[in-house]
Amino acid sequence: MRKEYSGELTEDSVADNWLDQFATWFADAVDAGLPEPNAMLLATASADGRPSARTVLLKGYDRRGFTFFTNYESHKGNDLAGNPRATLVFPWYHLHRQVIVSGAVEKVSREETEEYFAVRPRGAQLGAWASPQSSVIGSRADLEGWWADAERRFGDGPIEAPPHWGGFRVAPDEVEFWQGRASRLHDRLRFSEGKLERLAP
Repeated sequence: MRKEYSGELTEDSVADNWLDQFATWFADAVDAGLPEPNAMLLATASADGRPSARTVLLKGYDRRGFTFFTNYESHKGNDLAGNPRATLVFPWYHLHRQVIVSGAVEKVSREETEEYFAVRPRGAQLGAWASPQSSVIGSRADLEGWWADAERRFGDGPIEAPPHWGGFRVAPDEVEFWQGRASRLHDRLRFSEGKLERLAP
């Protein structure tokens, strides 16, 4: 199954830095009506090098990097505790584009976590308390029981962020912008250590 791509990304048209270029492409993905344009593949590896990957949602970005939130005791949380580096991929297939981000990972401040948690839907807040993410569980009924326990615990009152839940930020040392072109001669421009480099497709 093959498809010809169209578009271009040149040294003359790319922004001066990865942040401005990402902002432009992210806005294009939103304007194009792509489903969940903030969905990104997060690839991690354990301390002994075992790789894993999953889709998470981007919840913010700035010059410091790209932020997402999760259970710190999840598979990805354990990977990042032992090997705090990651790669992100934004797969904007409809636009024949992808962005690849690689860098060190750190936890965001507790204040940032609490600010974001406060604006989550109540159901998502309860889910953060109810689910022992990535753990083997006995049944769906167990999960629903823990959900009911969380509902009883908090009632109609405010729900604070669990101590085991929070944000990570990927601080990029490389950001590659990939634009599909005809005949598989794609454009690949990478910001790395303050330099702009072109990679062969």
